[in-house]
Amino acid sequence: MNTVNVKSKFELFNDHWSPKIVGELNGQYVKLTKLKGEFIWHQHDHEDELFLVVKGTLRIMLEDRELVLQEGDLTIVPRGVRHKPIADEEAHVILFEPKSTLTTGAIQNEQTTAGEWI
Repeated sequence: MNTVNVKSKFELFNDHWSPKIVGELNGQYVKLTKLKGEFIWHQHDHEDELFLVVKGTLRIMLEDRELVLQEGDLTIVPRGVRHKPIADEEAHVILFEPKSTLTTGAIQNEQTTAGEWI
């Protein structure tokens, strides 16, 4: 058992849209990521995805509406729901996802990653 200081871990990296794994529980990873700009439309066919904003603002575009998450807000995007995260300014986000989750869901491109441990 270890203590993870989220603020200190966010200070270890500057890249955007590249999740860093800081913990594991019940077959899920706890990931930290810095987001800025727009990501791609995608969906996760087999996994729900939890977004918790710790700094900044995150918009999540859905097919029929837009969610706006401020610091301290979280949302869970259910499996199979197409979504597009957007951060107009840099946002720091904690993700809770099954270990098998890739950033781009079923789409494979240069932004596809499962994350890396820090």
